[in-house]
Amino acid sequence: MTRTNTAGARLRTAAGGANRWVVLVVLCVSLLLVALDSTVLHVAVPSLTEDLNPSSTALLWIVDAYPLICASLLILFGTLGDRVGRRRVLLLGYALFGVASAVAALATTPEVLIGARALLGVGGAMIMPATLSILRAVFPDRRERATAIGIWTAVAAVGAATGPVLGGFLVEHYWWGSVFLINIPLMMIILPLGRWLLPESKGGSDGPWDVLGALMATAGVLGAVLGVKRLGAGDPPFTLATAGPLLLGGALLVLFVRRQKRRAHPLIDMRLFSRPAFTTSVGCIVLGMLALVGLELIAVQYLQLVLGLSPLETGLRLLPLTFAAMAAGATGSYTLRRLGPRRMVGWGFVLTAAAVLLLTLMGQHDRPLLLTVGFVLLGFGLQTTLFSAYESMLSEAPPESAGGAAAIGETSYQLGAGMGIALLGSVMNAAYAPGLSGLPGVPEAATRAAANSLGEAYQVAERLGGPAGTALHQAARHAFVNGLHVTLFVSAGLLLMGALMALRLPRVMECTVDPELVADAEAVGGAKQLERVEQAERVEPADGASKVPGSRGPAEPAGSARPRS
Repeated sequence: MTRTNTAGARLRTAAGGANRWVVLVVLCVSLLLVALDSTVLHVAVPSLTEDLNPSSTALLWIVDAYPLICASLLILFGTLGDRVGRRRVLLLGYALFGVASAVAALATTPEVLIGARALLGVGGAMIMPATLSILRAVFPDRRERATAIGIWTAVAAVGAATGPVLGGFLVEHYWWGSVFLINIPLMMIILPLGRWLLPESKGGSDGPWDVLGALMATAGVLGAVLGVKRLGAGDPPFTLATAGPLLLGGALLVLFVRRQKRRAHPLIDMRLFSRPAFTTSVGCIVLGMLALVGLELIAVQYLQLVLGLSPLETGLRLLPLTFAAMAAGATGSYTLRRLGPRRMVGWGFVLTAAAVLLLTLMGQHDRPLLLTVGFVLLGFGLQTTLFSAYESMLSEAPPESAGGAAAIGETSYQLGAGMGIALLGSVMNAAYAPGLSGLPGVPEAATRAAANSLGEAYQVAERLGGPAGTALHQAARHAFVNGLHVTLFVSAGLLLMGALMALRLPRVMECTVDPELVADAEAVGGAKQLERVEQAERVEPADGASKVPGSRGPAEPAGSARPRS
């Protein structure tokens, strides 16, 4: 694999100068917008439903078009960035995201809004892997890169958690389209800043880009995510609408993997998955997101429907989770150096499982202190896990494959989110529905309708009125809390499985140096730059030893690396 001279020169300038932290700020702002857009619409759904009057199918596509399109195109644009330039793809994503935001804000029909959300998904798919792969290139020192990834993952958590709060504020004071308008002025600022500040970088440019493989990956991920989302919506698993996309998507992904193994110049080097640290990190990202998104969805329903909080109050209650995630990201680099990937990911899962078990003490009455402590532990534990998993995954990938590796990580993120809604939502429904059977005075048709969700149960109870309506309302509330407890226990079990999975990660954080990086350092920065590059290999382990396996001894040539544990 080779790098272009222009890209190499710009990359050396960014990597060797202090402006790499300015580059990180630009990347984090762009990621913040993408993360915000994934959740900001949720609280605006009632308002836009009243205004646009979409059908139930159209409403589902308004919500799902963005994550579906974004997830399916991550591999395509991540690998394309490796070939044509990650900065070029990122800037195009900025422009498309801004245009799509304006169309969405001014949409007057459901069809236009669905199309705008799909375009937002295309822009998001351009932005997300590009930010992570540029970060990988700009921070060759693994210790600095760990700090940068900690900030990057914290920003993603802040964006996702802030979305409901910001959306609730805008909807209460303006109209639903304002949740999209906030993107436009920021994109008008970040597009010229990105063009001016961001370095261009490319990965391997040998051989033709595999267009057919990219399309196979796109269609495969789209089918898999669509099928998982239908399962999460409660659709029967063995119908054509659910099983069809899952089977087709799975078959296309299998064919994609076989095709990549046979090609001399694959989109994604499948040998990455032979590395235990890379594969385990990807699995930990899936499990971490499965727990986070599934639990957040259920927590929002609990806060609003059981405790009766408004959307804005619900968002504020979730802020401790955000602040804890920020703290975990800020301290992640230091913690990773002291503990190593294995213990950091493992204990992160254990802490998250403990937080989930603590939340089983929630009942039908508000306990603010318990919720705050639980959310703090949950946010800190999950962010610790996701940070270390992302850092290990990205460090295992060679620089020329950074875009493909970032796309794999982001696709795992999206699949984990979809699986969390499907799996934990199914567990919740299975535990909730039996609690509504056999209620005196409640017709069977009303019971079946109430079993769909707690919100629908409240509507049915209000229509029934009288003692039957009161009985249904109380039974539904009680059944939801019981289902919540069952779901939390299942989630804790999955998190403990993640802790066991983490045993396959390296025990220590190894810092090795790319020979090309040493050559770049000698050419650009002289002795001082070379010294900084060599220091990238050294790390202070928890036991106070002077070096860890993988650091270079006096007799070894520059750039040599011992096998990873």
